[in-house]
Amino acid sequence: MTMLARHTPQDAYRRVDFDARVHGCDPAELVGLCYEHLIGSLGSALYAHERGDNAAKSQALTRAMSALTALQLGVSGEAGVALALRQFYQAVRGSLLDSVLAFKPARIAEIRQDFTEIAAALAGESAAA
Repeated sequence: MTMLARHTPQDAYRRVDFDARVHGCDPAELVGLCYEHLIGSLGSALYAHERGDNAAKSQALTRAMSALTALQLGVSGEAGVALALRQFYQAVRGSLLDSVLAFKPARIAEIRQDFTEIAAALAGESAAA
């Protein structure tokens, strides 16, 4: 059985779309894509929680953790903005891991809003460049 066969058609489409978008991205676009993926996954987790769908909530949190891990691995440097990003991402990682055991929708919504604002600022910065 192939990897895609184990998931829904929507999951397969999402994966193919994501892979196509990643191919050929520059670093700034990859960061934006990770933010987009993280924001969407957190939104999916909130929606799944509202519906009482624990399996979908778990999958969404896993996708969010994957995006967050990619962002963490992409931070270079040890001072200034890099240090602040490392601390921020680590705090978010802790909150997401805590949410696996005790889901706190308000905290997840707050994290999602933070990343939405950062993504908007990054998009505005790249548009100005």
